[in-house]
Amino acid sequence: MTARAPTHLSPDDLLAYRLSQRLGPVHARQRLGIEQEYEARVFGQDHHSFHLENWTSAPALIRTCLRLSGLLHRGQDNSRDLRVVDHSFRVPGLPAAFDGFRILHLTDLHVDMDELNLKQVIGLIREVDYDLCVLTGDYRKLTWGPIDAALDGMARLRRAIRGTPLAVLGNHDSIRMLPGLEDQGYRLLLNESTVIERNGQALYIAGVDDAHFYKVHNLHKAGDDIPAEATSLLLSHTPEIWREAAHAGYRLFLCGHTHGGQICLPGGIPVTLDSDCPRALGRGHWQHNGMQGYTSPGCGTSVVNVRLNCPPEITRHTLLCSSG
Repeated sequence: MTARAPTHLSPDDLLAYRLSQRLGPVHARQRLGIEQEYEARVFGQDHHSFHLENWTSAPALIRTCLRLSGLLHRGQDNSRDLRVVDHSFRVPGLPAAFDGFRILHLTDLHVDMDELNLKQVIGLIREVDYDLCVLTGDYRKLTWGPIDAALDGMARLRRAIRGTPLAVLGNHDSIRMLPGLEDQGYRLLLNESTVIERNGQALYIAGVDDAHFYKVHNLHKAGDDIPAEATSLLLSHTPEIWREAAHAGYRLFLCGHTHGGQICLPGGIPVTLDSDCPRALGRGHWQHNGMQGYTSPGCGTSVVNVRLNCPPEITRHTLLCSSG
């Protein structure tokens, strides 16, 4: 159990104390330090991770182009036209107790971006049946600045989620959000794992901290307690670590980050995925080295609240036993 924080600490010192207790001093210092050094920069610490949203002229420029082309209002309506997409994984070796297990997958909510979108998400998930809810990051609109509006939106969302949701952080999310999210009842997996048990059988779920901008993921630490032959699922904000995860032995991989392109050409061809991975991993189901993955286009929007040829989705995955 985490020790009670000293009562005389300032808010900043209290945050540092809680993060150190929760993550360990090295991870806490690393994440906080990188955030402070690279806050609001267009390029990340590797000099090629890109934040379009930190280019201050980008939203106005994109909106102007869409307005002139007559696509702005259509794109805004599209961004709020949420759907629940059902997807099934046939998993060799899946314990029989988890045959039919349903996982509700939410990602890239950006809850403080568009109030109407958030209301749509909350309304839809109240009507969906599932066994576990997982969230794969990007809860905040911006990659820097205040966190209060994002935490408020996440608190409203939490009241609509049944059970204890498992979550990871994305490149938009400050580590300063961690105590608030956990106080709300989210269980954050930051280079950690947990086990779900049913009828004496187990499904292992691991989660890593952001691998896109902050590069603070640690697959070794996340998977150390998972038996080699166990059925395991990895939560990552981005698909960019697909190769590492497959060779680490994960059977399933859930992620987001790409928004499926968000603004796509006809036929759903993305202009950009803002992700260092093959385009085949940019949206939907994929496989690599025996591992199955799913990249959700997400619920929300980034930079501008517009989607073209790329509808938002809430994904419900059903795990099924396979004879393969």
